[in-house]
Amino acid sequence: MLGAIAGDIIGSRFEHAGIKSKDFELFNRQSIFTDDTVHTVALADSLLHKIPYQEKLREYFIYYPHAGYGGRFRRWARSPQPMPYGSYGNGSAMRVSPIAWYYDSQDEVLEAARRSAEMTHNHPEGLRGAQSVAGAVFIARKGADKKQIRNFIQDTFAYDLSGSIDEIRPGYSFDVSCQGSVPYAILAFLESTDFEDAIRNAVSLGGDSDTQACIAGSIAEAYYGGVPVEIADEALARLDSRLTDIYKKFQDRL
Repeated sequence: MLGAIAGDIIGSRFEHAGIKSKDFELFNRQSIFTDDTVHTVALADSLLHKIPYQEKLREYFIYYPHAGYGGRFRRWARSPQPMPYGSYGNGSAMRVSPIAWYYDSQDEVLEAARRSAEMTHNHPEGLRGAQSVAGAVFIARKGADKKQIRNFIQDTFAYDLSGSIDEIRPGYSFDVSCQGSVPYAILAFLESTDFEDAIRNAVSLGGDSDTQACIAGSIAEAYYGGVPVEIADEALARLDSRLTDIYKKFQDRL
């Protein structure tokens, strides 16, 4: 899941100050982890300790109350009886990558991705976003090539992956919906030449940069066989001890 974490941190400073270029410094003092990383690690923690996703997300909200959550999630996390709220936001897709590493069959991954989404994002688009990202990460780590990944996403989830990042970038704007952000994050990976290029593609769209880079990074890590050492070190240096501990335990389990 380090690819997701690194993407989140790199994209964080551009979230509300979109950049329409791939030419930027990867890390600086403004590069921080956000709710994307918090939720990703919370799901990994849930899988490791076999504690329901819902409980871990609420627990991590208490640990990190200022990580940049949306208003509806905040209300859900604070509610004495939290119920799904029909969201089709991309929060379901940005947190899902640990599931694709934990389970060993595509059916298990897609079912677990659905469960991880539906506790909050039970809108069909919220479910589709989570399952598409988890499925892409899973088949990438199992050796699928980019043509196979593209066909899987288009055939299974009916996302339109036509066009190119260069064509899409000028008219693209901030969009936190799954349907308006996940396909373009996947396309950022598909057009990439390596892990770093996938992150640069995603950020350069000028949209929901941390989440789209998180998604692109999660697939790129699986496809390219890891995260480059210099990027991994910079990202891990920005995590606190709790997040780092769960990350390491999850890696050791794989």
